[in-house]
Amino acid sequence: MQVAIIAGGLATRLGRLTQNMPKSLLMIKDKPFLQHQLERLREHGIKDVVLCTGHLGHQIQDYFGNGSRFGVNLVYSHEEKPMGSAGALRLAKDKLQDPFFTIYGDSYLSLDFGAILKHFNSQNKLALMTVYENADLYDRSNTVVKGQLVEKYSKKEKTPGMVYIDYGANLFRRRVLELVPEGQVYSLEDLFAQLIERKELLAYEVKERFYEIGSLEGLTEFREYMERAEGQCHR
Repeated sequence: MQVAIIAGGLATRLGRLTQNMPKSLLMIKDKPFLQHQLERLREHGIKDVVLCTGHLGHQIQDYFGNGSRFGVNLVYSHEEKPMGSAGALRLAKDKLQDPFFTIYGDSYLSLDFGAILKHFNSQNKLALMTVYENADLYDRSNTVVKGQLVEKYSKKEKTPGMVYIDYGANLFRRRVLELVPEGQVYSLEDLFAQLIERKELLAYEVKERFYEIGSLEGLTEFREYMERAEGQCHR
């Protein structure tokens, strides 16, 4: 199994915290956030990781290198200018396996990647989105699920039945990247729209909540979560 971490964003919502460093390097419990992500992936048997970097991405590569210190194999795909989340994956196409997972550089997720891959392989679809029945609790819900498929996805428009939120992990067959225009800014939302229209986007429901550090509130919540987790380990 391979995961591509999309970590090229500007992190503007974090203000001064990320003026001079990418959010992947924000220190939490004496470790950069990305190290927490890599350790979680390794716990689930994933050691092959592609880092899609952009803004200040050289700092990530300088710190993590080839990943050997952290028990993983890291390769890098760097965008010189913002290409959007799907555009970043298109740029990394030659480094990606078939199929490959994606997560965002600011997400901390609890997933059984093996179970997701097994389900995906049992279906004849191009892509899978993990979803969480959020009901606007942790962020605005943005996904409508019907049967096994994502029926609608939008970060801008709220529609009836939109009780799910994209959990932050996706699984793609490599040929999906042919739908992404080369050299253009293109988001995963744009790609999802194409897949939904073709009825090619599976929904996989996750029951445990996600954490993110893309906002100051999310960063505080994640730090509190890690404090609780450490406290439980010492009992």
